[in-house]
Amino acid sequence: MTSPTKSSPLNIHEKAVIDRTALDRLFECLKDRGFRVVGPTARDGAIIYDELGSTSDLPVGWTDEQEAGRYRLKKRDDKALFGYVVGPHSWKKYLFPPRQRLWMAKRNGRGFSIEKNDPPENSKFAFIGVRSCELHAIGIQDRVFMGDKFIDPVYKSRREQTFIVAVNCGQAGGTCFCASMKTGPKAESGFDLALTEILNKKSPYYVVEVGSAAGAEVLAEIPHRELGNKDEQAAESVVAEAVSQMGRTMETGGIRELLQDNPYHPRWEEVAKRCLTCANCTMACPTCFCSTVEDATDLTGDHAERWKRWDSCFTMDFSYIHGGSVRQETSSRYRHWMTHKLSTWHDQFGSSGCVGCGRCITWCPVGIDITEEVKAIRASSS
Repeated sequence: MTSPTKSSPLNIHEKAVIDRTALDRLFECLKDRGFRVVGPTARDGAIIYDELGSTSDLPVGWTDEQEAGRYRLKKRDDKALFGYVVGPHSWKKYLFPPRQRLWMAKRNGRGFSIEKNDPPENSKFAFIGVRSCELHAIGIQDRVFMGDKFIDPVYKSRREQTFIVAVNCGQAGGTCFCASMKTGPKAESGFDLALTEILNKKSPYYVVEVGSAAGAEVLAEIPHRELGNKDEQAAESVVAEAVSQMGRTMETGGIRELLQDNPYHPRWEEVAKRCLTCANCTMACPTCFCSTVEDATDLTGDHAERWKRWDSCFTMDFSYIHGGSVRQETSSRYRHWMTHKLSTWHDQFGSSGCVGCGRCITWCPVGIDITEEVKAIRASSS
């Protein structure tokens, strides 16, 4: 690798090359700008997202093996920093917090006063290692929370401050099907910088693509060199390898009509025999956005609080109205989730609600596979 240099900012979609030591400089630049650097780390037997101090906190030399209802970490035979697929966490926990207080009322004599929440913690995040499917998931939640006249102020505030460093996939997992959904494995947009990890045995390095003016500014402060033809070919081969490894596929042609036209298909009852309605699939999903509101009152009557927290359409209470739950059977709840995700989401938000990350398959305790359910309905409806 030739000597790296600093230079004036590159234009959007221009590429350069950095070595591994430059990644620590990237972390420093982001912290200097007030960002909390968040990214993947190996802990508790999984790849999770948490705050990072330096590149040493990344899952160096780890990968993950995934199949329906099964996940485990495994050591690689190299020192890849991004040699995993995706874990149980998604970035939505930072942009759409699992639990947040909306307001608090305190008794004041015979009356009461509404108190503002405490100043929020620093929510200016720099996400490291965002996959292409996850970029699409963030884009979907952008449309849900900011794409209409009803805007979620917490999501909007956090999203507008976020700096995204994407990573193109070098391998696919056993439950990945992003290629079918046209959401990966290469990041095309929605990032500030995008990395492709080239595992050269002598000196691993990264091809960096600029995705925004903010990304160009940061890259200008990091030692880098010009991109060569061999570098670009190496980056393309990394992504091509990931495409060839997809563990699942989903035929999406006509899927919107397929599910809408089969509300009484016997497959819904078949899957209900296995489904535990545990809501793991919706909690792990990077696009599911359902929430509920809870009121809590102090036993002394001194104050009351209102909280918003994640919820799931698999719970009985989710569709409860006066007289009972609208969807009492497991089959109706699974049908609602899958039909909304793959079909009626198009009517609401103009796209599928699935990005093919495979989390719902991996983290289902009984290994229910959304791609298999689509195949089964399609096969008996043709």
